[in-house]
Amino acid sequence: MAITFALIAYFTWAIGIFFEAIAARRINSYSLAFWGLVIGAVLSSFYLPFAFHLVQGFTLGFFLLNVLLALFFIGGTVIYYEALKEENRSLTGTIASTFPIFTVIFSIIFLRERLDLVHFLAILVTFIGLILCIFDFGEILREKKIVSKGTILALMAAISWGIYFTFVKLLVVKVGWFWPNYIVFLLFPLMFLFIKARKIKLKSPTANHVFWPLIISVISVRIAEYSYNFAITKGQVAVVAPIAGANPTLFVLLAFLFLKDPIRKQQILGIIITLAGIVFLSFSG
Repeated sequence: MAITFALIAYFTWAIGIFFEAIAARRINSYSLAFWGLVIGAVLSSFYLPFAFHLVQGFTLGFFLLNVLLALFFIGGTVIYYEALKEENRSLTGTIASTFPIFTVIFSIIFLRERLDLVHFLAILVTFIGLILCIFDFGEILREKKIVSKGTILALMAAISWGIYFTFVKLLVVKVGWFWPNYIVFLLFPLMFLFIKARKIKLKSPTANHVFWPLIISVISVRIAEYSYNFAITKGQVAVVAPIAGANPTLFVLLAFLFLKDPIRKQQILGIIITLAGIVFLSFSG
C-alpha cells in the first residue's frame, strides 16, 4: 500500500503542479499560495467529522511539533517565491524540486530508516534520472553562475520542505494522515499577514479566469499530500519520498504535450531513467 499511495501522490502532484503552472500565469505566486491554503482548509474541513476521534492522539508536544513543521512548510513556500524574484524561474524551480533527496537523507539520519542494497540502487537510479530531468547542465555551464542569492534561497526552500516531509511521519503514526496537513492549512492567516506586510496585492481567486485551474491544482496537490502521509504510515519515508517526489518527470511531459513547453534530449533521458527507477523501486518494495 505504501508503493500504491506513493504512486497516487506521484501522479496527482504532477497534475496539480501542471494546473498550478497555468494558474501562476494568471495571478501572482503569493496569491496562488494563499488561496491554495484557504481552499485546502475549506475542502479538507468536510472530512473533519471522520477525523475528530484521532485528535486525542495529540499531546502538547506533538501539537507544537505539528505547528513547527507547518512553519517549515509555509516558510519554504515563502522562501521559494522570494527565490523566483531573484533567479531564473526554471533553475529556481528545479533546485526546489530536489527536496525528496533531503527527505531521504534526513529519514536515514534522524528516523534511523535502513535501506537494503536493492532499495538503495533503485532510489539512486530514480534520483539520477530526476536530476537529469530537472537540471539543464548545458545552461548552467553557459551561465557560469551556479551559486547566486536565488539558487541559495531555492536550496533553502528544498531543505525546508525536506524537513517537513521527513518528520511529518512522527505525526501521522500518532494522529493519522489527515491532521498534520490540515493544521498547515489552518495557518493561512500567517500567509495573509506576510502578504500585507510586504504590501503585495492579493488577487481574487476569480481574477483572469484563474478559478478552475486553481481549484484543480489545489484538489490534486491536496490529494497528493494526503496520499503521501498515508503512504508513510505503511512504509519507509526513504522509499515513499523518491517515488512521490519524482513528479517533475510527469510534469515535464504534460507541459510539453499541453503547454508546448520545449523538452530537451537530456530531459527525455532523465524521464526514462527516473521511471525505470520507480518501476524498480515498486517491484523491490
